[in-house]
Amino acid sequence: MNPSQRIIDFIKGYEKCRLKAYLPTKDDVPTIGWGSTGPDIRLGMVWSQAQADARFSADLARFAGKVASLTGSSPTTQAQFDALVSFAYNVGYGDGGLKTSTLLRMHKAGDYAGAALQFARWDKQAGKPLVGLARRRAAEAQIYRGEA
Repeated sequence: MNPSQRIIDFIKGYEKCRLKAYLPTKDDVPTIGWGSTGPDIRLGMVWSQAQADARFSADLARFAGKVASLTGSSPTTQAQFDALVSFAYNVGYGDGGLKTSTLLRMHKAGDYAGAALQFARWDKQAGKPLVGLARRRAAEAQIYRGEA
């Protein structure tokens, strides 16, 4: 399964492209482009639009592959896959992210209504609720349910 154009536009809408590395919040990590992070991203970096777009494509493919691997043979609709990709793109797919989440466990168990409710639990950074994260999680849950 591949991310739909709809979720690509959704992620870009939330991430916004910035060509100079920045900290989204004081408790965050250096970010650049369409929300790219990692050990190779540091404050002061500047990218071209082409670099940002190329990294986004590579990151999106990596996250989609990880989501596909984590969901395995569990029945997953395109909308569910898209929402999980957006979620993982924002919070990560490893330990402490999608991989160990109750959201993934419920999805794999076929409890889709319960899984959709789990998105709302991921609205915090450093223990503090953020309005932007709450809005994104509500939208991801709506996509997951096939409502958006």
